[in-house]
Formats: sequence, structure tokens, C-alpha cells
Amino acid sequence: MIADLLPPDLEFLPRYVAALAIGLLMGLERERNPAAKAGLRTFALTALFGVLAAHLAERTGSTWLIAAGLLLAGSMIIAAYLRQPVESGDPGTTTVSAVLVCYGLGVLCWLNELQLAAMLGIGSTVLLYFKAELRGISQTLTRRDLISILQFAVLSLIVLPLLPNQGFGPYGALNPHQIWWMVVLISGISLAGYAALRIVGQNRGTVLIGLLGGLVSSTATTLSFSRHARDNETMERLAIVVIVLANLVVLARLAVLVGVLSGTMFAKLAPILAAGLLTGALAAWYGLHKLKPSGEAPELSLANPTEIRTAVSFGLLYALVLLASTWLSDMAGPGGLYAVAAASGLTDVDAITLSTLRLFNIHGIDADDAVFAILLAFVANLLFKSGLVWGIGGRRMARHVIAGMGAIAAGLLIGWLLMPV
Repeated sequence: MIADLLPPDLEFLPRYVAALAIGLLMGLERERNPAAKAGLRTFALTALFGVLAAHLAERTGSTWLIAAGLLLAGSMIIAAYLRQPVESGDPGTTTVSAVLVCYGLGVLCWLNELQLAAMLGIGSTVLLYFKAELRGISQTLTRRDLISILQFAVLSLIVLPLLPNQGFGPYGALNPHQIWWMVVLISGISLAGYAALRIVGQNRGTVLIGLLGGLVSSTATTLSFSRHARDNETMERLAIVVIVLANLVVLARLAVLVGVLSGTMFAKLAPILAAGLLTGALAAWYGLHKLKPSGEAPELSLANPTEIRTAVSFGLLYALVLLASTWLSDMAGPGGLYAVAAASGLTDVDAITLSTLRLFNIHGIDADDAVFAILLAFVANLLFKSGLVWGIGGRRMARHVIAGMGAIAAGLLIGWLLMPV
């Protein structure tokens, strides 16, 4: 470390330098704001004040110095606004808060939490800089959007910590905490797509609608655009590309899930998923240039992905699939797991993917069986959605969609065949 190369009386210099850099970064953003009473020098000195106060508090054993420093820093900036109010009427609460955060980050630097302090400093600067953009986002949010955010907070921060983290039922397979953690993970991914779709709007192009629609719910996107194409023939070409893209995104969702839950499985499955993404992307690109979809994308009606009813339904489905997978895997070996994968994958790939990863993590199945089960579920899902398009959108539309779905499946097959034994 750099501190080891310095003389003993300068061993703490890197902490002061880190605090100074954070203060300069935050101050640089405030300097460009004419209404701010604190700029580059004030923020830099405040950060240094924070690390100095913590240093003195540790050396003298007077921890009250840190609190006193925070009080002084806050009083200083508040007094500046009271003495000379800003003509625009800005009360300066943002700058006051930023100064206090800057002081706290200086204290954090003294505690040698340099990486955390730097991350928080950069994050704070981003919040300060993108004021107009954040205000625009908040104004586009509806009551339904706010409810989605609050419901996700309830699912993850209230319900999850209360559930017991131990196995119940046959084989000890039903762990309420682990099951609900999977609910939170799936809801979080879907909510991210839902929020992105609401922020960017639904009239930003075929590709974007397909990608974001698939991130929220590929099944809902497939159903919605099949109906639009049935009711309006001019929407058929656009619907075909959107549906293929939405189902292509499912592979990216699976990659995220596997990466979060099992690094070992991710290393084994990622090349196969990448092959499917590549062939699917080529098919989508060909469709865009061959079909040349035009027109404004219709409104994509998607349910709130964090509704309690939706979350509980997925939790029950996951628990059922997990229990069936565990039982059949024990009774019939890999063949039983494959049967569950093929059946449950028709309507939901997430549940069987999570249950398969769970079995792999507790050494219930080996990696090759887990990979095949996940791929089998995904292909079954593609077949089911192709049938939906045929039944709702008609044969002509289904012919193009099946070609795109087939390209994705072919890529997965190639990746699986080339998988090292």
C-alpha cells in the first residue's frame, strides 16, 4: 500500500488526500450553481475538516469532537443562507445537506473506508448534477408507479427479514426466507424493466419496446402484440420483431439470475446463453431489415410486477416447482427433473431456473443436469409462446415468429453441443 512507503509521520496522508479529492469533486458540481453558498473551496475544506476532526477525536479520546464538527459545519452553511438569502428564493437545503454529507465522508476517510467514501462521494455528486433529470423523472411517475416502488420496498425490507431461514416440509426443501428472496430478485428485475419502460416512454422504437417489454414480462408482451397484430394488420411486422426481441431478453434475464445465485453455473451456462443471444440477435436484425416494421408502437399494457398478489403467486409457484423438482429428482433421477422443467417451463422459466439452481447449490444435481433442465425449460417456453402467436395472431405471423424463436433455440443447441464435457 502507498501508506507503507511513506514516513511514519505521514502514514495517514492518503486518508486526507482521499477526503480532499471527494470534497473537490462535490464542490466542483456546486461551483457551477450560482445559487449555492458553498463551492469548490468550501467543500474541499469541509471534507478535510471531517477527516481532521475524526483524527483529533481518536488521538485525544474525545469522540464528541466529531459531533461538534458536524454541528459547526451545518451551522456555518445555514448561517450563510440566513445572512444573505438567495434572490431566487432557493432555501439552500440541498447545499446544506451536501456539506453535511461531505463532512461525514471526510470522517469515513479517517476510518479508512476509502472505497466506500469514494463511492458515496461519486453517488452524491451524481444526485447533485442530475437535478433537472431527476425532477423530470419524478414528474412522469404516476400513483401506480409509486405504489410499485413502495410494494417492492415492503417485499424486500419488511417481509423478507421476518421469514424464518430454515427448511420445512419434505426433504427440507421449503425455506420461506430463501423462497421469498427469489420473489424479491424476480420482482426487482421486472420492476427495473417496468420503471425503464415508464421513464423512456413506449414510443421510442421497436427495438427498445421489445427489450424492455421482455425484461418486464415476455409472456405479456407476446400476448399483447399478438392481439394488436390480429386487430390491425399494419402492426403485424412490428409485432413480430417486438415478440422475438422480448423472448430474446429472457436469456439475458436468465444470465443475471444464474450470475447472482451461482458463479459456478454461470461459468458453465454463460457461453451457451451467449450463443443463443447471438443467433437470436442476428434473427432480430434480419427481421428489422427484411420486414421493415413501421408505425407507432401501441400501448403495452403490463401489470405491476410488484403487486402482493403477483409476488405471492410466484412464490407459491416457485415453492411448488422446487418441491416437485426435489421429489422427482430423488425418485427418478435427472429424468424427473427434466419432466418438471418441460412442464413448468411452458408458462414460467424463472421458477424452474431458480429451483434448479437451488438443487445444484445444495448438491442435489450435477452441473450438466442443471444446464440441460434450464435449457429444456426455456425451449418449452419458446414452443408455448409460438403456439400463442399462432392461435392469436394467425399462421402468417406465427411463421415469422417461429423462425426467430427457432434461431434462438438453434444457438442454444449449438452452444450446448460445444459445451466442454
